[in-house]
Amino acid sequence: MSSPAPVLNISCYLFVGLPDAAELRERLHAEALARGLKGTVLLAEEGINLFLAGSAEGVRGWVALLKADPRFAELAPKESWSASVPFRKLLVKVKPEIIRMNMPAIRPDQLPRAPALPATTLRRWLDQGHDDDGRPVVTLDTRNAFEVDYGTFDGAIDWRIHKFTEFPAALAAHKDELMGKTVVSFCTGGIRCEKAAIVLQQQGLDGPVYQLEGGILKYFEETDGAHYHGSCFVFDQREALDAGLAPSSELKPAGKA
Repeated sequence: MSSPAPVLNISCYLFVGLPDAAELRERLHAEALARGLKGTVLLAEEGINLFLAGSAEGVRGWVALLKADPRFAELAPKESWSASVPFRKLLVKVKPEIIRMNMPAIRPDQLPRAPALPATTLRRWLDQGHDDDGRPVVTLDTRNAFEVDYGTFDGAIDWRIHKFTEFPAALAAHKDELMGKTVVSFCTGGIRCEKAAIVLQQQGLDGPVYQLEGGILKYFEETDGAHYHGSCFVFDQREALDAGLAPSSELKPAGKA
């Protein structure tokens, strides 16, 4: 079956110990360059986070090479298609964190992972208005305020943070509104809500805490997008994607009600 557009876009992350991040950087940069790929790959001792685009052969070949390293065997890139490459250049960087929170003790590669909630389960819970134990469910948006303004889940909690490093303080200030509920943290692709869910667990909430598996993009992929309004901001030239994972025809942020 032919692809809907010529350019394959992938995004994924994995928290895994990478003490050799600097050495990996050189190899992964060379291999991506040789395949004509563009985008960003971030490496840190805690893992990898990437957004790449190019030909299907080039992108999938690079991923196959990466997954030949047993540490990356669990990588599951989310795929979407576009008419052109939405990145201007290729960047492969080594950073202190693949998603900055400024909490060195929050290392998902070293701590137990918070339970991941499948997209289809979240949709069913939102349909019925509660989880399978009858507890009220709240969705907690861990993204920056301007991203939320493009679209979010109906009734999602939004603390209007401007950068992810503000999340722990916002949680401390608003903890009481989460008590007695099942909390599902979510973000674009899963990386921020994975760290956020660990912090939520450490706050001693009296209900279950989940992270939405694969974030909004996986929700779009595995459901019809019900209970989500607007588009999903992405950090490339496409700007935002609709529930069909295509560039949104309405790019202007929806704003707050």
